[in-house]
Amino acid sequence: MVEIERCHALYTSVKYILKNNISGDFVECGVWKGGSSMLVALLLKTENVVDRKIYLYDTFAGMTEPGDNDGEKEKIEWEKNKKDDGGSNWCLATYEETLANMQTTGYPTENIKLVKGKVEDTIPGTMPDKIAMLRLDTDWYESTKHELTHLFPLLEKSGVLIIDDYGAWQGARKAVDEYFAENGPSFLNRIDSTGRLLVK
Repeated sequence: MVEIERCHALYTSVKYILKNNISGDFVECGVWKGGSSMLVALLLKTENVVDRKIYLYDTFAGMTEPGDNDGEKEKIEWEKNKKDDGGSNWCLATYEETLANMQTTGYPTENIKLVKGKVEDTIPGTMPDKIAMLRLDTDWYESTKHELTHLFPLLEKSGVLIIDDYGAWQGARKAVDEYFAENGPSFLNRIDSTGRLLVK
């Protein structure tokens, strides 16, 4: 689900972080089957870096229900995919499936941290001390604003923030715009029609 331009941005971001010895762990919020974090893990392993933790935050039960800031088309799509148990078939991948995918990379399992639940419930309870790269892909306003509020301050100076869905979902865009309006301007570099990248 991630286009080649955003995969390349992810690849070059990891290379940049390692080349410049930027400390901290790698964090992704909204991971689906783990493809982007698999790329990170494979690249770290190729560079003989296996001591960084990779945090993967997800419900592992599909997309959460969009809120009032997320638009009508998003609500319609969620309604079409919702399940009786409160989960959703939209971007559904289980904890076990995602962990198995990550383990195929050969990256040390003890440094792969899957955090199950809505980010609003799991953060700040479970967070790294320092972040080298932060990738946000939970689409909705509330989750994106929550992630920025709690995780962006942990991003190291010169660390990388990647926002996967800035151009795709109005809620994510509103959350990002509000956060940086409130906390000081930052330049968002355009990766493609939806992805944005920032160096702190």
